[in-house]
Amino acid sequence: MSSIPFENCDYEVRQNLIDAHQEAWAKIAAPGTWLDSEQRLAVVAEIRQARSCDFCHEIKDALSPNAVTGVHTATGALSDAEVELIHRGVSDPGRLSQKWTQDVLAGGLSEGEYVEIVGIIASVMIMDTATTALGCPDTDAPEVVTGEPSRYQPPGARVEAAWLPIVEPEDAVEADGPMYPSPKAGYIYRGLSSVPESMRNYWAMANEHYLPGQYVYQFDQTIRAISRPQMELMAARGSGLHQCAY
Repeated sequence: MSSIPFENCDYEVRQNLIDAHQEAWAKIAAPGTWLDSEQRLAVVAEIRQARSCDFCHEIKDALSPNAVTGVHTATGALSDAEVELIHRGVSDPGRLSQKWTQDVLAGGLSEGEYVEIVGIIASVMIMDTATTALGCPDTDAPEVVTGEPSRYQPPGARVEAAWLPIVEPEDAVEADGPMYPSPKAGYIYRGLSSVPESMRNYWAMANEHYLPGQYVYQFDQTIRAISRPQMELMAARGSGLHQCAY
């Protein structure tokens, strides 16, 4: 591992992507909204542990995720509900269900904790996949940062179009901070909105891998080294291989 993203990579990596990874790791290590730094870094360790979990492999190979029983190979630092959320979110996210979500919450997680953990999963999976694809080792997780979670709850968050509360663009308030690139932002932007800090942290990094929101509908232009049609072809193929329903 290395504390510097893409260190000694055989390919040239643009500086703004390196910077985005470094900033994302710093934000992951900082106290969040519902989890402190130690808890957040324990989530990172569990995300990486899930790769070698035999039970996760059995679930992924099964016709139905409910067709097999077993126990996740975990680090031992987190609760059973957190482990289940992380391992399934890493290994088989395309077959999660509303009932499964409710069962995880019934295991002792709050909705805010659930969403914050999902935000960390999404961020770490993008970054680790990128470094692995380029033949680089995982980036070292940062050290623990002292401080308490903010425990901020957006007043406009409600359960309506999703299994968990989200903040619709019209319900966002100034105290939430910046939320959406436009009032018509798609639901993919809204998934983490009940924890605005997690939402901002995720998109700040993810946009450097794809495109900032203001460029998404400019199909005849690109700010990357390849054309927009090339980007979308690769994205569609990758999504298909990973069974991304979205």
